Amino acid sequence: MRNGPKIPPVTAQRFAYGSDPSQFADLYLPADGATVTGVIVIIHGGYWRSTYGAELGEPLAQDLVTRGYACWNLEYRRAGNGGGWPETFDDVAAGIDHLAVAASEHGLDLGSTTALGHSAGGHLAVWAAGRAGLPAGAPGAGTPTVSLTAVVSQAGVLDLAAARDLGLSDGAVENLLGQPEDTERYRLADPMSAVPLPVPVVAVHGRKDTTVPSSQSEAYVRAATAAGGTADLVMVPGDHFAIITPGSKAWDAVVAQLPRT
Repeated sequence: MRNGPKIPPVTAQRFAYGSDPSQFADLYLPADGATVTGVIVIIHGGYWRSTYGAELGEPLAQDLVTRGYACWNLEYRRAGNGGGWPETFDDVAAGIDHLAVAASEHGLDLGSTTALGHSAGGHLAVWAAGRAGLPAGAPGAGTPTVSLTAVVSQAGVLDLAAARDLGLSDGAVENLLGQPEDTERYRLADPMSAVPLPVPVVAVHGRKDTTVPSSQSEAYVRAATAAGGTADLVMVPGDHFAIITPGSKAWDAVVAQLPRT
């Protein structure tokens, strides 16, 4: 728990990266004159459904900006409001790349840019870090304008095949991707298919998480390390939401994994 006087919230600057109401990101910057210790792309969860939005990432951004991080709280189209395959993936790729525009306006160094994703956002963060390895024509394929340098997954859905078999959240994987007979689509969306990534991944998971089983993080870390990648599993106290609750021990453990320049 951080002590001291309450710090007034930072006003974010909104950037649109498309014409849809969900195609935006909010930029949070440390106080004028403060040293920026790194850039964090926050990708919220909610099992890819439109029930939840970028408001889940705002408390994280407000906390991290006081620690010197610039934060890019990303919204994207989700299942139920125009998302799914390929729209959700196209949006995450375009939304991260649009960070280059904000960086140019504010003189931000993107040399240390970490994706921090919770639940379904953890899946999208790890997927985005492997974009350069996607085949031509796949959503998000090509050389990224903004290259991620690390990923911290918070209870991420990192093994889509297993999540689909388990029917997590009433079939959320098929709800996102559709067309269950399209095996290539499911392969391209699954982080397990892209190991090893060229950047380190830390999978943080709550010991009492009943929303996304810890086997999701465990399986990914095993596969990534077996393939020669850099991946670590960090188990923390609390449930699925403790890791996105500033002030909790679980959140402090997440912050401890974030790189600093």
